[in-house]
Amino acid sequence: MDQISLYLPGILLAYSACLLGLASPGPNVLAVIGTSMSVGRSRGIALALGVSAGSFCWALLTAGGLTALLAAYASALTVIKIAGGAYLLWLAYKSFRAALSAHDLQPATLSGLSNDRRGYFIRGFTVQMTNPKAVLAWIAIMSLGLHDNAPLWVALSIVIGTTALAIVIHYLYAVAFSTTTMVRVYSNWRRSIQGVLGAFFAFAGIKLLTSRL
Repeated sequence: MDQISLYLPGILLAYSACLLGLASPGPNVLAVIGTSMSVGRSRGIALALGVSAGSFCWALLTAGGLTALLAAYASALTVIKIAGGAYLLWLAYKSFRAALSAHDLQPATLSGLSNDRRGYFIRGFTVQMTNPKAVLAWIAIMSLGLHDNAPLWVALSIVIGTTALAIVIHYLYAVAFSTTTMVRVYSNWRRSIQGVLGAFFAFAGIKLLTSRL
């Protein structure tokens, strides 16, 4: 019970960072939205599940890599936290800039795909796994919850929880943005949403950079 209370705040903070990262539309999310809007909900869901599968792989690889690194070099946690905190502050900057921008949501449709839903799944997985920013995002998320000498269940909890969030949120994007109503609602509230996201990313980044090792 003491172990749970010790690591739970970091795990929940990692979940929160993942959730709000998903709420801030990046290239993968915009691809899911654009696919749902242009070629239909079922293809958008297939793409969303492919992206979520890629997120699971990145989470697993990052958790395993960081756990092994910390086991061998405890001092590496300082470098990891600096990198993760800097990335979160960069996300905060992007969110605040988006909140001040007059540009609306710009969904992207992936070209060169057949109507086969399996093809959309594979493309979503490929797009996520080849995203160079994904490793930075997952380092930031994992470093919020992982600490030196953290037991294995902590890493597994973060991987399972963030994967579940990725599946649910990407699925909801695919379903919701296949309707014009949701597109209009998001456009109306876009600046406020981006402002809230920016504030959280700034908070998480500062907390990570100033946390005790």
